[in-house]
Amino acid sequence: MLQFNGAGTLTVTGFRVENSGKLVRSCGNCKTQYKRTIVLSDIDIVAPLKTIVGVNANYGDTATLSKIRIQGDTKKKTQTCVRFKGNNTGKEPTALGTGADGRTCKFAPSDITYK
Repeated sequence: MLQFNGAGTLTVTGFRVENSGKLVRSCGNCKTQYKRTIVLSDIDIVAPLKTIVGVNANYGDTATLSKIRIQGDTKKKTQTCVRFKGNNTGKEPTALGTGADGRTCKFAPSDITYK
């Protein structure tokens, strides 16, 4: 839904998403890479959604999630935060892991609720 290619901070608050693959993705293969900060708060998600946010751990990206409400995902298949090894060569980035890690993907279990 939102592709973050530039530098700086992207803050999304009071937003609803449905029928999308990802809510936010930090560019994983842009020619010029930057450190990006993503802040997501007060978000309503209607499943299915593959991933809430994707960030490049190797470029110092961070994603902070709070007050995220996911509806219709009883099996909890929505990936909260996926860490990638981004590149500047145009190749598809490599996934490194998913979920909170306290450095790149910042949130507590209580920040994500399922309805």
